[in-house]
Order: sequence, then C-alpha cells, then structure tokens
Amino acid sequence: MTTAAQPIFSKGEDCKESWHDANAGYNDADTHLEIMGKPVMERWETPYMHSLATVAASKGGRVLEIGFGMAIAATKVESFPIEEHWIIECNDGVFARLENWAKAQSHKVVPLKGLWEEVVPTLPENHFDGILYDTYPLSEDTWHTHQFDFIKGHAHRLLKPGGVLTYCNLTSWGELLKTKYDNIEKMFEETQVPQLLQAGFKKEKISTTTMDIVPPSECKYYSFHKMITPTVLKE
Repeated sequence: MTTAAQPIFSKGEDCKESWHDANAGYNDADTHLEIMGKPVMERWETPYMHSLATVAASKGGRVLEIGFGMAIAATKVESFPIEEHWIIECNDGVFARLENWAKAQSHKVVPLKGLWEEVVPTLPENHFDGILYDTYPLSEDTWHTHQFDFIKGHAHRLLKPGGVLTYCNLTSWGELLKTKYDNIEKMFEETQVPQLLQAGFKKEKISTTTMDIVPPSECKYYSFHKMITPTVLKE
C-alpha cells in the first residue's frame, strides 16, 4: 500500500486536546502546513480555496471564515468589496500568523481565538452575509461529520436572510472519492445534501459547481481529479 492510500486517521485517534498548542509546521517554501503530522493545507489547493472564498464574499458585508490555515482563502476574501472579515482559528501558531496577516488587510479583520465549538455559540444571530467553513478534522470520530456539527447547530442562525454558506471537508471527501464514489456530484448529493436539509436549508437553494484539478501524486488526503464548491443560500 502506498503512503497516499493510508487513512488520515487511525481508529480512535483524537488530536483535539493537543491541537491548540501543537507546532504549526509551515515549510520553508510556504507550500505546506502540517500540525501533529497531519497534512492540514497545501498550496496546490489555491484555485479551489479561491472558489470557496468567491462564494463566501459574494454578498459583500460581513464574512465569517472558520479555519485560517495558510491564508489562501482569507486573502482572496479580502480582494472583494466586503466590510468585515471575522476569522476563527484555534492553533496558537496559525493564530499568530493570522494576527500578523490581519494588520496588512484593507478591511476590518476580527481574529477570534479558540475551537469553533467554543467561539461560534458566542456569535450573534443573523449577523453574517457569508460563511466559509474549512477546518481540519481533529478526530477519527468526527473525520466525516465535523462540518455537519457546525452547519446543523449554527450556520443557519448565524446567516442573515439571503446570506450564503460554503464549506468543504477535503480529508473526508478525498477519502469518500477513493473508497466509495467515482462521481463527485453523487458523493455530495448523497452525503452532504441530506444534512443541509436537516439544518433548515431548502433544496432549491443548494447548488454546486465543480472544477478540474490535478492534486500532486504525493498528496495524502486528496487524489480525485475534480473538486466541488457548494453554494447554500438562506431564505
């Protein structure tokens, strides 16, 4: 079995308690971020991150981004005529980079430190015009489901009417596309849409676009040749 075929999480693995102060391993070329040995983000994802950011910023106004990573999506969000950019990040090293990055941005940036599960319940209802959720799963148990905890518990209430949610879980979707699906639209329809409906979003307000992409052969979490961008609107 090749390295790329190894699951990202071993059975029962849980990184949550140690994640916040674990070293944020940005490589010298700033093309990869690893935390606790996990491949959190890689720069080849840039076209896809830009696609998510474009959706999240499409309504202007106040954008909430959950997960900062390498600032790929965040920098794209800042290129649009938004008003405020709220960003939640729990890892100490990544948050330090966020605070430094925020000083150079043209829009108001509100860095929020902590796990999203701690920060999000403190945020006001009907407050955001756009949300981009892209955090790294922190346990084998929540590998495929952590985005639903946020979406079903909070996304609908946080968005203003007419606001937009976009999100991804690449480590989950990459695994599903290796092991269960060979069609990315079918994967999304069967594994994601039912959860979005349970969260209160309407079927006719959920749409997706796909892009062709070629992940590097050494990428551990994604090898499929397409990526999918959701657009989920609140009525």
